[in-house]
Amino acid sequence: MHKLTTLLLILLYGGVELVAQSGKISARISDEEGLQNFAFAEIALYQLPDSNLIDGTLADSIGNFSLKRIPNGSFYLAISFLGYETTYSSSFEVKAGQSLDLGVFKMKANELLLEEIEISGRKKSSFHQADRQIFSADQYRQAQGGSASDLLKNLPSLSMDALGNISLRGSSGFILMVNGKRLEGDPLVFLNQISANSIENIEIITTASAKYDPDGKAGIINIQTRQSALNGLYILGNLQLGLPSIEDYDNKEQARRYGADVTINYKNGKWDLATGLDYRRNDIGGRRVGYVNTYQNEILTEFPSYGERSFDRESYSARFSAVYSPTKKQSISTSIYAGKRTQYRTADILYDFQQRSFIPEENFLGPQAYWDLYQSQGRVLEGSQQISELTYFNENLRVRKGDFLIGALDYDLKFTDNSSLKLSGLYERTILGGPTDNNSLAWPNTRDTLQLQVNDNDNPLDGLRLQADYSRKWGDLNWESGYQYRYLSHPGDFIYLDKNLQTGEWIPNPTFTNRIELKRTIHSIYNQFSGKENKLSYSGGLRLEYMDREVRTASPDTLYSLDLLSLFPNLSLSYDLGDGFLLKGGYSRRIQRTTTFKMTPFPEREHSETLEQGDAELLPEFVNQIEAGLVKNWGEDNAFLSLYYRKVRDVINRVNSIYNDSILNRIYTNAGNAQAFGLEMGSSFHLSPKWNLYLGGNVYNYRIKGDLFGERINTSNTIFSFNASSSYQFSSSFDIQAAFNYLSRRVTAQGEDSRFYNPSLTIRKSFLNNRLSFNLQWTFIDMGILESNEQRITTLRNNFYTTTNYIYEVDVIRVGLTYRLNQASKKVKLIKSEFGDKEF
Repeated sequence: MHKLTTLLLILLYGGVELVAQSGKISARISDEEGLQNFAFAEIALYQLPDSNLIDGTLADSIGNFSLKRIPNGSFYLAISFLGYETTYSSSFEVKAGQSLDLGVFKMKANELLLEEIEISGRKKSSFHQADRQIFSADQYRQAQGGSASDLLKNLPSLSMDALGNISLRGSSGFILMVNGKRLEGDPLVFLNQISANSIENIEIITTASAKYDPDGKAGIINIQTRQSALNGLYILGNLQLGLPSIEDYDNKEQARRYGADVTINYKNGKWDLATGLDYRRNDIGGRRVGYVNTYQNEILTEFPSYGERSFDRESYSARFSAVYSPTKKQSISTSIYAGKRTQYRTADILYDFQQRSFIPEENFLGPQAYWDLYQSQGRVLEGSQQISELTYFNENLRVRKGDFLIGALDYDLKFTDNSSLKLSGLYERTILGGPTDNNSLAWPNTRDTLQLQVNDNDNPLDGLRLQADYSRKWGDLNWESGYQYRYLSHPGDFIYLDKNLQTGEWIPNPTFTNRIELKRTIHSIYNQFSGKENKLSYSGGLRLEYMDREVRTASPDTLYSLDLLSLFPNLSLSYDLGDGFLLKGGYSRRIQRTTTFKMTPFPEREHSETLEQGDAELLPEFVNQIEAGLVKNWGEDNAFLSLYYRKVRDVINRVNSIYNDSILNRIYTNAGNAQAFGLEMGSSFHLSPKWNLYLGGNVYNYRIKGDLFGERINTSNTIFSFNASSSYQFSSSFDIQAAFNYLSRRVTAQGEDSRFYNPSLTIRKSFLNNRLSFNLQWTFIDMGILESNEQRITTLRNNFYTTTNYIYEVDVIRVGLTYRLNQASKKVKLIKSEFGDKEF
């Protein structure tokens, strides 16, 4: 302990000495009337006599800025802000230990811009810091008019499969944040609601600091919305319309795709008010072709199938936020969000010639052999001792509904000693549920019902989050500390009814009818330090969390408890090698907590051949991740390369087992330990003033070892994904962009998922000085010659084989209009679901 104290004193004294050997400058930016605060204005520091760029920074939310550790010498500043002329300071001298206040710099509006004479320029497509990569949304035109998920799938670390699931470095476990505020719900639900038009940048944070929740085994995705500090009225409106489907897959209904959203913001003096309305209808047509066989008690059951697999999705929401800043050092904000979402998943499947055959164990060839025979012959096994056969049609409609009401209150206070305090609270009330109708009909006479079942559930959710954060600066050293409390209550009533076809009576099925109640409490505290020493930037911290989780089932009356006390350290380093090279590395420990859905221990009838079931004793996944990378910047372009290693304890997998000869039980379970060793890379090139190219990719080896239903698992393979996009600007108001996203074959605990890819093309034309823009988006380009938007999922063990090819709609064409009034962009502080969407 004495040695540790001595070391800390030496470090602290050394830091004080270093600060004392350099100077500091500070100033404030305003306009000529003293009304505008110029948040995030760019400041560049140049040294005389050669005008070498020494350092730079951004102004804070009220236009203040400071630069520290400036060596002795003569300097001047260049201050830039969109819509204003660049302002240059007079030269000034800096001496060791001096703190120089340069006063107020007044910016002059750019007259050419005010007259709406167009100014063009190019932004960097990506930036790199010690713990994150930052990508500019403007580089991905193919996502404009769509949602955030359309944008994310183009980034080098991210990939998307046929079901729309997004993975970061091969893992679907990540935290989603908007403007630095965590969204507790299912990331995919939010990403499909956030408009791509409203996004400025996307941050991929893989070694997050201790002040962030450690949830999400792959890291954090932070979406930064467009922002401006201008006073006045701001209106942004978007319309989108999907053209009729080119391929309808013989679905019952035509897919409908349209939507509209409007954001209205008014800022004046101490008040900042915003409201938003959103409506989306986003259907997707498709079909599925499947085959299953099971082997029990020397009986082989085969049941090939094909039919409709489509989704009807509808959502609408209303949001309101108000920020009141009585002084420059404090603000109070409140937000309210109410919304409703409904999803109808139709799976109307023909089970064509279900057959049971007697095969002695000594003659059994293995499950995959009979699939190979089916592929080669186009029919189930012939010449065996047939026991029975059946062809039937299964109508299956799964409805998922969610009503949300969320309220938040925040208070921010800045002190005069370079410290600040933030208090925040959020409450959420969510009602989830929706029936599943499972109707098996005779074929071809579908008027005869063979089996009719309905299961319904009611899942009200209450969530509460309270948080306090304190930060302070000593020179170049930043210290942050805080406490967070999270509480979740999520009961659920599950009702399963079978219809007696003789009497017409609905009879509860005791095997599946049950009740579950989950309660989870989390207390956490953290400390985080960060700073810069010459060319070295560093950040490190520690978070301590205590979790108390209780899951109770009604039948039988059982309580499953889990208490965990966990430490989550992190460290990030970056070093400027000069000549545009940056070396960086980091380590973090994270946790992936499961949802209530995956812990529900009684089955739910997903469709005719599948039951879905969770595990009330499911353990969270603990993750250790190490990474190192190199970045090269030149001009407006850059390239990066990162190596990473991720080890996961108690990895959760969705696996299958036999429930009976014609039904598989889909179970979520801890399957063992997994590890991934990977390499990700990306680069942007401006091939000409009008033509640019972006390339990104991720390749990793994934291995999983464990025990599954008494069998040892040891599987691995190498997985890769790559994203490419190229755009050409014919004029300042007209451009075209082509893109291609590819995800390779992937191994799972019991099988594999096939490759998946998506070519796309986007054309954009702007009018009225870029206030009005029109875009045409063609996604999943297929033209009848490719296999876009199609993926096969296969699982097998020694007693079953199942494979399903999901074929979703291709050649989807959408058109969109965007109109902006008064301002080019504006950051709007609107909250999202903290708890409920994760269960949706």
